[in-house]
Amino acid sequence: MTGAGCPAGPLLLGVRHHGPGSARAVRAALDAARPRAVLVEGPPEADALLPLAADERMRPPVALLAHAVDDPGQAAFWPLAAFSPEWIAIRWALEHGVPLRFIDLPAVNSLAMAQAAENEADENGEHAPDADADTVGPAAASAPIDPIGVLAEAAGYDDPERWWEDVVEHRAQDGGAVGPLAPFTALAEAMTALREVYGDGGHPRDAVREAHMRIQLRKARKEFGDGVAVVCGAWHVPALGTGTTLTADRALLKGLPKVKAELTWVPWSHRRLARHSGYGAGIDSPGWYGHLFDAPDRPIERWMTKVAGLMRDEDRFVSSAHVIEAVRLAETLAAMRGRPLAGLSETTDAVRAVMCEGSDVPLALVRDRLIVGETLGEVPDTAPAVPLQRDLTRLQRTLRLRPEAQERELELDLRKDNDAARSRLLRRLRVLAVGWGEPAAGRSSTGTFRESWRLRWEPELYVQVAEAGTWGTTVLSAATAKAGAQAASATALAEVTALAEQCLLAELPDALPVVMRALADRAALDTDVGRLADALPALARTLRYGDVRSTDTAALAEVAAGLAERICVALPAACTGLDADGAAELRGRVDGVHTAIGLLTGAVTADAGTDADGLRERWTAVLHKLAARDTVAGVVRGRATRLLLDDGQLPQDGAARLMGLALSPGTPPADAAEWIEGFVGGAAGGGMLLVHDERLLGLVDAWLTAVPADRFADVLPLLRRTFSAYEAGVRRTLGELVRRGPAAGGPPATGTGTGGATAPGFGPGLDEARADAVEPVLRLLLGLHNDPGPDDGARSGRAANAEEPLGATG
Repeated sequence: MTGAGCPAGPLLLGVRHHGPGSARAVRAALDAARPRAVLVEGPPEADALLPLAADERMRPPVALLAHAVDDPGQAAFWPLAAFSPEWIAIRWALEHGVPLRFIDLPAVNSLAMAQAAENEADENGEHAPDADADTVGPAAASAPIDPIGVLAEAAGYDDPERWWEDVVEHRAQDGGAVGPLAPFTALAEAMTALREVYGDGGHPRDAVREAHMRIQLRKARKEFGDGVAVVCGAWHVPALGTGTTLTADRALLKGLPKVKAELTWVPWSHRRLARHSGYGAGIDSPGWYGHLFDAPDRPIERWMTKVAGLMRDEDRFVSSAHVIEAVRLAETLAAMRGRPLAGLSETTDAVRAVMCEGSDVPLALVRDRLIVGETLGEVPDTAPAVPLQRDLTRLQRTLRLRPEAQERELELDLRKDNDAARSRLLRRLRVLAVGWGEPAAGRSSTGTFRESWRLRWEPELYVQVAEAGTWGTTVLSAATAKAGAQAASATALAEVTALAEQCLLAELPDALPVVMRALADRAALDTDVGRLADALPALARTLRYGDVRSTDTAALAEVAAGLAERICVALPAACTGLDADGAAELRGRVDGVHTAIGLLTGAVTADAGTDADGLRERWTAVLHKLAARDTVAGVVRGRATRLLLDDGQLPQDGAARLMGLALSPGTPPADAAEWIEGFVGGAAGGGMLLVHDERLLGLVDAWLTAVPADRFADVLPLLRRTFSAYEAGVRRTLGELVRRGPAAGGPPATGTGTGGATAPGFGPGLDEARADAVEPVLRLLLGLHNDPGPDDGARSGRAANAEEPLGATG
């Protein structure tokens, strides 16, 4: 080496991947040694991508992505953070104009070996070994032993992270004056001792990887002499210094499987660097390590200031006094525990005690936002990418949809062109199984013009985009091709129905005819009324989007109307002879079909060859059959009665008559309770129906008080389930009405306002004049004219007369 005090031979810098202490030490060692070439652990195929690391637009964390050309799902990552020693070595070499190379096993071999190991494990019924449990990429498989854990245990530590902080991370913070190569010499000696005890102790592929590293090191020494620096995992340093022959190393590499692979840079995130978030990169707290690496001085004070800022952003009261006390407590805890400086455990304990008032709830926010972190890296546009990824990136910029590691809510108004285009993009990505966005419950649940989405960009989505790239070069063409293929291969009606809904929402006009033909074929062959009832609501929902998205849904309306007709014919027979679970399931299907037919009657047109009014009448007749048949399960009869009553297809007298029959003394209490559950349970407004109709409430009260004591326990669970779903105010009002009882001196009121006493809390009947007086105000609120329209002549004389005193000006 060229630097003063540097040993003869290549400089082997054994590091801990993603360790800020190792990163600082690597930079100091390279500054001191001034090597003529730098070799880094990584796939050699990525050498052509290394110059991109000097681009100002490349912001870590980033990762090298390798995937098989024929199977993009067969992929691997080599992530690098700003505090990764490998990243520091790469940037140092590029800044100083020093030749830079990767020397690990090629990705073409590591991907093939990983796939072979997975196939072998599947054949044997075993779990394939985790290829990235310690270092980076599939070629960097971890040893069964944890070297850091073994050394920490030998030093008397029960926490490997705490030992590493004390001997490495804090060493640079406390101003210790030792040579730049001292930590690497100590680590090399420790790893040599471990390998003498445990042998190679690593993954079976370690021997192959190390053989390739030695071959590349020999080539570099022939070209540059001993002025070569190698940055690799500390576990591999003893193997690189062994005196194996070139022939022996080549023999290990002979006959390795290969696949054709492509590599590129992709953004990475701190969340994916954390072990507990699903990627075993060797660190639990990338955000904390990033802070230690970036803080020029006083890291604890700066960390507490960050925490205080986060707490204030979340509207928690944290003052400068809290910061001061938290720093003092962290330093005191470090002194009591015999540590050179406060570490993550001390700062976390101090934050919990001082800023979180002993609660772990706000502390969880600190862990998520700061200790792990939500940093998402960036790569320049010049990085290689599949055509689909380039098209997606272009659309993201055009629509101003920036990928972010932090989960966020997105509200869309489909009447706006940009929001409609955003919705189309997210829907098409869902067709391609690229899970960037998930529909969320929001204002979109109340209409078709609004949608709510929950977005989070994960690095694994780049692999999903690469996989989807086999379907096409643009998002539109790929989604169209995949939807058509899915329609051809789907066998279940529900699958094709869901696919039709996806195609309409994603606006895939070229795929829709293929899907519609498949849907018509499956619907014609399926005879199970349950599956037909499950499919109809999705079809009816999609018809609503024709108005919002200007999509022609005539073909879909025709198929949906056909399904509805078949359901009307087959449903009554399917509602008999059911057990409790089957009846509850069918009740849900009746609700779904009822809602769907309501949408269909407003969506189908004469062009579709469908009689909307006739379809509604046939469904009403089906509900009347279900409500009147004793052989139908009680919960279904009760639900049919309620749906008829809500739609105005059954007068209140008719509903009271059916309830009276269902709750008559001859009906078993359990059957009567099921009828009540179907009538007033589950649906919104069930309790209010009893509040505003004293006759129905009186029938329920009379039936309940007449249930024999020995049978009451049988119906209690059903009643508790029904009435516990009501809001507290509704339950309280019902209790007060029942406690007061009917008014004295007369029979229960009929609810018509024509005579008879009423229960306390109820009016004597409908005051038609007062009700009609509200209509002009509603017209003003809705922006309508008060003039009688062409349809107003059909209103009753009651309504017309009620408007005269209000002096409508016309």
